[in-house]
Amino acid sequence: MPAIPLNALRTFEAVASRLSFAEGARALNVSPAAVSSQIRALEQRLNQPLFHRRGRQITLTEAGRHLLPGVQRGLAELRRALQSISQDRSEGALNVSMMPSFLQKWLMPRLAEFNTLQPHIDLRIHADNTLVDFEQSDFHAAIRFGSGKWTGLRAEKILDDWILPVCSPRLVREIGPIATVEELQQRDLLYVESEIWDAWFRVLGESGRDKRWPLLNDSLSILMAAEQGQGIALSRWSLVARDIAAGRLVRPIDNVVQTDWSYYFVAPPHYFDLPKVVALRDWIVAHCEQFERPEPAA
Repeated sequence: MPAIPLNALRTFEAVASRLSFAEGARALNVSPAAVSSQIRALEQRLNQPLFHRRGRQITLTEAGRHLLPGVQRGLAELRRALQSISQDRSEGALNVSMMPSFLQKWLMPRLAEFNTLQPHIDLRIHADNTLVDFEQSDFHAAIRFGSGKWTGLRAEKILDDWILPVCSPRLVREIGPIATVEELQQRDLLYVESEIWDAWFRVLGESGRDKRWPLLNDSLSILMAAEQGQGIALSRWSLVARDIAAGRLVRPIDNVVQTDWSYYFVAPPHYFDLPKVVALRDWIVAHCEQFERPEPAA
């Protein structure tokens, strides 16, 4: 087997995954001529063509189709190894992804303590609901709300959650007390369309599901609308506990239903036990254990 330069394999992967010499060149930030030269040299070393060329259109030959998955796996493994040695330090940047709602409503009020306890860790938080591609990014970990099953990742449950309605004190004074769930579900509820609320409607009846106020599709905006007296919001205890304690929001009825999902600390196996990742995880778990559950309906 002839020695193959790594750059030639990177070039092949860039072109083969896009089926375009031009797009492959753009991805590698080189000229199309340089890409064509690398591919020709690779084909000569392998003594067989890897692409069928029909004008500007290209397709993989049988040899190219066999080669591509192995090259992709090898390059991914190489990226992971390089990330491990460059990020496998107790100190330095710790890149974490989490949902904006969890960051703003639960973590942010507690975050100064972590920075005080771990001044040598440069915690960098990216707020986004999108799932992280750890192989194609420099994230070490993520906090996600879900079932706990993410392929190829380790996940540790850190916090359960509960669904409950909330609104402003002023709105309660205006509309009067709500005595029953049936009365609550006659009103338009503010909530983002999501399977998160399935547990609430499954336990307390589906009749209120079609009373959703569809104006807003962001959980933080909905809580702001509720705080300003624009309606009753379905929310999660983790997001409203501090607002209730501060009197910004109240519970118009005491019913509360545990969600089907929970919060998880998620990371690739090779990052899960890094000292700086463990430091953050242990600190968050300790605060989650101290977080009080909501009082259920009498």
